[in-house]
Amino acid sequence: MTASSPRPSRPWGALGAGAAALAACAVCCAGPILAVLGGIGVTSAIGALWMPALAVLAVAAALGVLVVRHRRRTTSCHTAPPPADLGMPTLGPPPEADGSHAAR
Repeated sequence: MTASSPRPSRPWGALGAGAAALAACAVCCAGPILAVLGGIGVTSAIGALWMPALAVLAVAAALGVLVVRHRRRTTSCHTAPPPADLGMPTLGPPPEADGSHAAR
C-alpha cells in the first residue's frame, strides 16, 4: 500500500480556477478599460487639433490687450478741449432785424 501524498491528484485544478477567474475579470473589465483608453485617445486627438486654434486665440487675445492698453495711454495723455461758448440767452422778445424798436 502506498501512503497518500499531501498533493491533490489534480495539481492543475487551482491553476485552472485562477485562470478562469482571470478570464472572467478580463471579460468583465474589458469594456470600461477600453472606454477609458478610447476616451483618452479621443481627448488627445481633439487636443492635437485644438491646440493650434488655442494658440491663435491666445495670440489674438494678447494683441487685443496690447491695442486696448495703447489706446488708453494715448487718450489719457491729452488735455480736455476748452469749454464751448454757448452765448447768453435772451429774456425779452427777440430784437428786430433792422435794429429799430417799433412803438407800441
